[in-house]
Amino acid sequence: MTGAVAVNPEIKVYVSAGSNIDPVRHLRDGCHRLGQQVGPLEFSPVYRTAAVGFEGKDFLNLVFAYTTSDPVEAVVARLTAVESAAGRARGAERFASRTLDLDLLIYGDLVVDQPGLTLPRNGILDYAFVLAPLAELAPDLVHPVARVTMRELWAAFEPAGQVIVRLDEPLV
Repeated sequence: MTGAVAVNPEIKVYVSAGSNIDPVRHLRDGCHRLGQQVGPLEFSPVYRTAAVGFEGKDFLNLVFAYTTSDPVEAVVARLTAVESAAGRARGAERFASRTLDLDLLIYGDLVVDQPGLTLPRNGILDYAFVLAPLAELAPDLVHPVARVTMRELWAAFEPAGQVIVRLDEPLV
């Protein structure tokens, strides 16, 4: 067979985005930068949440989706590059203020658990600021491990003191 070119199929990816340092600017700029590189992004509504795990300013959070034929490693590298362009400082503190935090939540139906990459991301099941916007953007999306929809996960979610407020105005 000559001339055959292997083409990766289009995969839908879901990404959580958050910021509590000049959040409107950093989220807009980061999403714009990423959209220029990967094409159109679909957005959830924006939510305001208190910092989790540390004392800090409130975060603005949203989830966006796009399709790609890039391998998962390239998707993660691109998200990291966009974070860095926004001035994201990497350090030892897991819970700290952020100019921009982009976390790959779901990459198609891929399930991975290795150092540096867990898919689907654990935060989907743990944090209201991840699950609420994801359930709003993709209510019928089936969690690759739990095997129930995001709508069902959100309906059963127990926030345990996590307060989130849906904002009416679009951010991006």
